[in-house]
Amino acid sequence: MKYISTRGNAPELSFKEAALTGIASDGGLYVPKDVPQFTVDEISSWEKLSYEEIAFNVMYPFVDGEINESDFKKIIKTSYASFRNKEVTPLHKLNDREYIMELFHGPTLAFKDVALQFLGNLLDYILDEKKEDIVIIGATSGDTGSAAIEGCHHCKHIKLFMLHPKGKVSDVQRKQMTTVVSDNIYNIAVEGNFDDCQTMVKKMFSSSNFTNGKNISAVNSINWSRIMAQITYYFYAYLRIKEQNNNGEMPEISFSVPTGNFGDIFAGYMAKKMGLPINKLIVATNKNDILHRFFKDNDYSQKGVYATVSPSMDIQISSNFERLLFDLYGQDGNKIKSLMDDFNDNKSLKVSTDILDKAKNTFESSAIDDDGIKSIIKNIYNNYQYLVDPHTATGVFASENLKADGITVILATADPAKFPDVIKESTGVFPELPSHLSDLHDREEYMNNLPLDIDEIKSFIQKNTI
Repeated sequence: MKYISTRGNAPELSFKEAALTGIASDGGLYVPKDVPQFTVDEISSWEKLSYEEIAFNVMYPFVDGEINESDFKKIIKTSYASFRNKEVTPLHKLNDREYIMELFHGPTLAFKDVALQFLGNLLDYILDEKKEDIVIIGATSGDTGSAAIEGCHHCKHIKLFMLHPKGKVSDVQRKQMTTVVSDNIYNIAVEGNFDDCQTMVKKMFSSSNFTNGKNISAVNSINWSRIMAQITYYFYAYLRIKEQNNNGEMPEISFSVPTGNFGDIFAGYMAKKMGLPINKLIVATNKNDILHRFFKDNDYSQKGVYATVSPSMDIQISSNFERLLFDLYGQDGNKIKSLMDDFNDNKSLKVSTDILDKAKNTFESSAIDDDGIKSIIKNIYNNYQYLVDPHTATGVFASENLKADGITVILATADPAKFPDVIKESTGVFPELPSHLSDLHDREEYMNNLPLDIDEIKSFIQKNTI
């Protein structure tokens, strides 16, 4: 299995090389050159398998034998041993046409744990084999940071520098990052928004050496291994619904996905390309609606970032959208480079009508503001005695607004306890943190406040990678 850049002018990499690489040397993102294929009968034969066993079947073809089967199974088993639910991503039936898939049972209470627990163990395995150390630089709008820190703080070959927009993540999100005490973890609070942080990280990947000879890698969803790990739970949801259907005729299944950076829903797109019978993939966004505007009006234009009650989606540059464009344009790297250059220069891009129609065959989209989010949280609690966090609420709204045929699985991306203020305001209920985080607000914080200045941030990283 070879991995190629979305901009067509970077070396092809092996799986291990792609796992250790962030942005490609031509500025693109790595994707598999070919997509593994499964028949519906083959997928159905996995119905009685555990989450870990399904994960192995889904992911191992991308590894292409570069890691032996036994070691890869150990990586998967170790990665999900800390999840609070043995199903890893259990389904909760909301009503006859909607299920909630709970992706928040990992150590940091967010869907990012599913990929980042795996990625941390994968990187440590590869680096131990290579006897090599790396520097990871990442940006977070809230959940990636804590999940990456939790996944990497035990890794002896990694130093992790995580940028977050100062004052623009929730208290729980911030403290989950800044209260981890480890010699290889550095939290950086930046005066700016998430897009500012993400742009700086991308620039640092193409900068001259400032990490004292150590290679730079990524844990953001620009790292292909994260997308790969997230593909699993689409297969798992389908198989659990099939099992609950008592092997009767399967209804059509769609997925409603809260997304800002397009990584989580791109994993669903990959699952569909691999043969999973998905009807629609529904893009659920908040007031920062660049993705909704694209699918609705072919308007992928960058506007100001609004601060909302769903801060992990306060994004106007969706990195993984480039991967979708690359596939829609038949892996034409030159075309993608031209489109992304237009976006960088003009803060906007448009695709041809046939490409937009091709996208709409799979994707639908929806956007909702803060008042709407609070109303959804309240209604779901009143009708079902079930709490959803503000990001998941965008997925509920999209599902109910668009009403795809058959069953819709709504991805619940975070535990409501990560956003207690908006939950309490909407329902009158204060969601408590689980026991392993019950003293979070009493823990001492460690972070470095830095200006929105790439040279200062590079200097800080250089001093701490000696």
